[in-house]
Amino acid sequence: MSHSSRNPEDSSADNRGHVMAATLMNYYEAIEQASTDMLAAARVGDWDQVVKIEGACVLLISQLKHAARGAALSPEEGQLKARIMQRILVNDAEIRHLAEPWLEDLDHMLAGRPKTLH
Repeated sequence: MSHSSRNPEDSSADNRGHVMAATLMNYYEAIEQASTDMLAAARVGDWDQVVKIEGACVLLISQLKHAARGAALSPEEGQLKARIMQRILVNDAEIRHLAEPWLEDLDHMLAGRPKTLH
């Protein structure tokens, strides 16, 4: 079988793979943007917004997991994914750092202890 007599379905499978990889990258980029938005909200103490965006992130991650089944990224896409994931982890670490005082206050409120103001 010569290269020119390739099965047209093979080409369509290649296209599906490319579209799937592009879709996966869109999910990673959307999750990165959401983490950036969460960090911006955390920096100004808008914890309601952080929680709202986190809910959207959970949905995006679920959709990404579903879309990722059977999809493969090219080496370049894998490198881009790794860079995106690294930035998400950096954002997440800063959000957690900013949230610590808020979480302590929440713990105190839930425990029924008044917050000291000095």
